[in-house]
Formats: sequence, structure tokens, C-alpha cells
Amino acid sequence: MTRILICDDEGIVRQSLQFMIEKAFGDECELEFARNGRTAIELAESFHPDIILMDIQMPGINGLEAMQEIRKEDKHVVFIVLTAYDKFEYTQKSIDVGVLSYLTKPINRDTLTDTLRKAMKQVRDRREKARNDLRIKEKLEAVVPMIESGFVYSVLMEGTGKEEYVGYRDLLNVEEEYGYVMVIECGDELHRGELTNTVGSGIKLQKHYMVFRETVKEATGGIVGALMANKVIVLIPCQSEEEEYSQRVMKIENTRALLRKLEQQTELKFKAGIGTVKSWKEMEESYREALESVHQTVGKVIHAKDISTSCGYADDYPVDLEKQLFEAVREGDVENTRILGERYMDWMQGYEPKLKNVVRLKAMEFVLWAEHLAYMQGGLSEYRFEDREGYMELLLSFNSYQELRHWFLKKLDESVCHIARKQQTKTDSVVEQAKQYIAEHFNKELSLEEMAREVGISPYYLSKLFKESEGTGYIEYTTKLRMDYAKEQLGTTDRSIKEICHDAGYQDPNYFSRIFKKWTGMTPTEYRGGVSI
Repeated sequence: MTRILICDDEGIVRQSLQFMIEKAFGDECELEFARNGRTAIELAESFHPDIILMDIQMPGINGLEAMQEIRKEDKHVVFIVLTAYDKFEYTQKSIDVGVLSYLTKPINRDTLTDTLRKAMKQVRDRREKARNDLRIKEKLEAVVPMIESGFVYSVLMEGTGKEEYVGYRDLLNVEEEYGYVMVIECGDELHRGELTNTVGSGIKLQKHYMVFRETVKEATGGIVGALMANKVIVLIPCQSEEEEYSQRVMKIENTRALLRKLEQQTELKFKAGIGTVKSWKEMEESYREALESVHQTVGKVIHAKDISTSCGYADDYPVDLEKQLFEAVREGDVENTRILGERYMDWMQGYEPKLKNVVRLKAMEFVLWAEHLAYMQGGLSEYRFEDREGYMELLLSFNSYQELRHWFLKKLDESVCHIARKQQTKTDSVVEQAKQYIAEHFNKELSLEEMAREVGISPYYLSKLFKESEGTGYIEYTTKLRMDYAKEQLGTTDRSIKEICHDAGYQDPNYFSRIFKKWTGMTPTEYRGGVSI
């Protein structure tokens, strides 16, 4: 039912409008009446009309002033202006309140009916959109927790592709470049820092998980992972890597307040550990800090900087260079690994000009770790215990930095090349599968999701791999195949253009012709004629 408010200071006008509306729409409409602007404002608050027929010229608060006041509280009500004057006098003033139409008195019944039908359709469309939006929101509320859990997993699990967590960041609109991890654990009781009945309490928390999740999100603005046993991981984005002492204290106090609220809601006990701020690719370290913090303290909340959870570096040690070097190895970046390896050797030679055993050991440490990364990423398919036979003796035989540098860079190069080849092989295999699928199905409806499901990776990652390998997107690639097929058929057969259009994967011949002309510069008919000539 549509609620209509009629506002006019003339009783005969109100009665006439009521008669015409009831005659045209019967029980479809519920009517209410106001004789001045003040009453209209009051009724708008209690009656909540969908449509208001408003007389512009009334004593006291006029119609325009009443509409402006009503619009402040109701963004959706549809206004139809009633006036005995030239409507253009009010058009500019009324435009800000969103007037649908102007009816000049005396009002024609057909004009009123047509205008109200248009207004009622607008009301129905708005209600349907609101219902659809609500349905979408309900679906998203079911999906978002899964997306957030996927993001937490992709950021923290070693070996997960960078493209994957970048895709999750896009989905969740995470624009910040830094963040930190909070680990929350639950139990029935907390005695001297130890939680009791962790398994049973995790089962109990599962019943309250949605309330738990919303409370944590409201308090931290973070991305909440799935409940694992009695533990939940929260990723909290932030703008800067710098973390002042006052910020650390505030995080602890806010987390203590959060845990108190959770305990009231669930009747369980909670502990939390907070890691330091890191970039996304280093978030695994913040997670390790948070996990160690929650296990190493008798308090309810502890920040990693308040206890010794990680190794510190001497001020003159190039920790950033070390991280960049191993990141390059992990990503299979051959050129950057060589550059950073040279730079690290330069630093060691500058720091310790004389070739000592500590330098030899550091070089071997880096080589062993690079080889470990190659094994873990499948670059080296088989591990053999004797593979490193002779490393120690060879290192001790080096008498100059030149010899050590040559061996060091050679070994790093071998590891990173193994990783790069493995990554390229995987890329080539996936892209070849996708190309084969397109070749076999280009005459049908194709979607990135179907193709990704066929090759067993996410649509986002497949799109990235395809673009990197082929230099073009899958849509352009598919269109080229279709156009090549169409050109071949037009040039060598006398089949109808409609048949060729359908077999090329297009249902609409007109659309096919537009695409063909855009691709070749000619219509299919012109192309066939040109080939014949």
C-alpha cells in the first residue's frame, strides 16, 4: 500500500483530490491530510508518507519551506507540487528537494492519475531496490567471513603467492600498506596465565562466534580469521610502520577493554598477544610475535615489545638488505638476487676486510637458506643428504674475498634459477591448460571463473598469469581466436554469416558484425567479398 499525504489549505481541494485518488486507485492508497505546512511536517514524522501532494502557497510555513524541512528527515519521499501559478516561478527553488512533477490548479483528473502512477512506480522501484540491497547484504554477511579467513591464511602461511593476498586486499578494500597481528585465545578459566579446558571452550566459543567476530571488528577495525581450536587470529591494518610508545599503551588498554566485553558476552576467559607493525609480506613475523606473546605471559594482554620475542640486530647490521635478498630469492627474481648478493658481499668485505671464518660461515648460512627455499618451493625436486658434501672444506680453502664472492653468488644464482624455472613451468602449464580450454570452447559462452575452475586456481591469479604469459587478457585472446575462425570460414566456405556467427561463439549477428568490423575494419559481407576478389 502507498501512503499519500495531501497538503492544501483549501478544504475543497483536499476533498477533490481524495475523491479522484480513491476513484482511480481504491484500496491501493492510504490517505492523510494537512491544511498547512506545520501540520504537514508533523504528519511526515508520524505517518511516513511515500508521496506528498504539496500546495506551494499556504499561510504560515509555505509548501517550499515544508518540503525543505521534510527532506532533511526523509530522503526518499516523492513530492508533487500543487500550484495555481506558473510553475517556472518555483522550479529553481524546488529542484533541491527533488520535486517529481508540478500540477497546476484546477487539477485534471487524468493528469493527476498519470502523475501518481509514475510516483507510485518510483516508490515500488525504490522498495524493490531496498529489498535487493538487503538480500545482497545478507549474502555478503555470509561470504565476507570466508573472504576474511582466506586473507588471514594467505598473508600468514609461508609459500602462499603474493598475487593471492593482493587479490584478497582488493576484495576487502584494504588500502593500508602495514598492519599487525593480534592472537586471541579462550578458556573456561585463567589461572597464572594458563587457560583451562581450551578444547571445550573453543567449542563453546563457536556458538558465540558471530557475536565475538562483530565485537572484535568494532573494537579493532581488523580482519578476523576463522576460529581454530580455541584461537582466533586478527589482522589489523594501519597507515604507518612507526609505533609510538603511547600507541602501544593505547592498544593494550583497548584490548583489555575488548576482552572484558567478550567475557561478559560469552562467559569465557580470554588472553591476547599483540605483534609489532609490519608490511604485509612480513606479517608472518608479527603473527609469530603475537603467538609467542600470548603464551609467554601471565597477564591477559601483552605486546611483543614488552617481552623479548625476537632476535635483535646490531645497529650497523644491514637487516633490510638481508630481507630484500631473501625476498628476491623467494620470488625467483634472478637479476635482483645477483645485485643484492653483490651488495651484501660488499658490506661484509667493508665490515671485515680480512677474510675470517665468521665471514665464511655467514656466506654458507645464506647459501644454505637459499637452497632451503629452493627445496621448499619445489625448485629442487629431490633432497639428498650428501648434496652439501664438501661445502665446509671448500669454504676453508678460500684465501680471498674474490674466491668466496664467486662461490657465494654462484650458489645463490643456482637456487634462485631453480625457483624461477619452477615458477615459469607452473605458469606455462596453467596458461597452456587455459589456452587449450579456450580453443575447445571458444564457440560457447566463456567465463574466467569457469576456466579458472577447470585449471584449478583462483580467477584472479589465472588472469594475472595469462596476462604475464600472453601479453593480453583472456577476453582479447578469445576474441582473436573467434575472429580468426570467422575469417577462415568467410574466406573458404559459402556458409551463411549467421551460421558462422553462431559457431564463432556469438548469439547476436548484429553484435558479431560490430565486433568483426572493429577487429578487421570490414563487415563480414565486405570481408567475404574482398577475399573473393
